[in-house]
Amino acid sequence: MRYVLMLWAAPLVLFWGWFGLSFYDINFGYVMLSRRLHDLVFQLYGEMLGIDPATIPMLIAKACVFDSLILAAIFAFRRRRQIGAWVSARRRRYTEPASPPSA
Repeated sequence: MRYVLMLWAAPLVLFWGWFGLSFYDINFGYVMLSRRLHDLVFQLYGEMLGIDPATIPMLIAKACVFDSLILAAIFAFRRRRQIGAWVSARRRRYTEPASPPSA
C-alpha cells in the first residue's frame, strides 16, 4: 500500500508543483516554469479536447479528489477491522454510564 500511495502522490506533487509555479510565473530562469508555457500547454490541451482551457485545471482537481477518495476507500477496506475496533472503543467511551464521583 505504501508503494501505491507513493505512485499516486508523485505525479500529483509534480503536476501541482509545476502548475503553481508556472501559474504565478515563478520560473527561476527555466522556460518550463514560465507563464507563457503554462498558457500554451493549457491552450493546446483545450484545443485537443475542444473545451475552454480555463476549465482544465478544475477538471484535473476533480479527478485528483475522485482518485483520492478511491484510494481512501481501498485503505479503509484493508484496515476495516482496526477502524471498527477504534470506532467501537470510541462509542463505548461515550455511551457507558459515568462513574459516580469519588469523595
